[in-house]
Amino acid sequence: MHVGYAVPRVGIPASISFRRWVEAALHGAKRRKATELSIRIVGAAEGRALNRDYRGKDYATNVLSFEAELPPGVKLPLIGDMVICAPVVAREAAEQGKRVRDHWAHLTVHGTLHLLGYDHVVEAEAETMEALETRILAGLGIADPYA
Repeated sequence: MHVGYAVPRVGIPASISFRRWVEAALHGAKRRKATELSIRIVGAAEGRALNRDYRGKDYATNVLSFEAELPPGVKLPLIGDMVICAPVVAREAAEQGKRVRDHWAHLTVHGTLHLLGYDHVVEAEAETMEALETRILAGLGIADPYA
C-alpha cells in the first residue's frame, strides 16, 4: 500500500493508520490474496476535478475509488487507487458529530470495499456493504457510522 499526500499532512492520519484500516477491510471482506493499492490524500480543488472528470459531478466528494483495469493476461495484486479529500472529511465529521479520525477510518474502509467490487447503488447491495462496513469498524472500536 502506498499513501501519497497532495496536501499538508497536519490533521491527517499517518500512513500506518491507513494500512491498519485497509487491512481490516481486506480481512472483513475475506480477501486472502496479496493486495496492492494506493491512497492519495487531496485538497478540494483536486477532489472536485476528479469527481467532475470521472463521475460527472462538479463538487469535491469524500472518497473516490478507481478499480484497477489490468490488460488481459496480466496478473498483479493491484486492486486500484483511492482518493480521499481531506477538507471534505473534516467538514463531514464536524457536520455529523463524528470524531475526525473515525471518519477517516470509515472512508478508508468504504473505499477499499469499493475496490473489491462492493457497491451501494442498489438497495440490497447497499445494505450488504453498510453491514460489512459497520462490522469492520466495530472491530476497530468505531461506532456504526450509519446510526
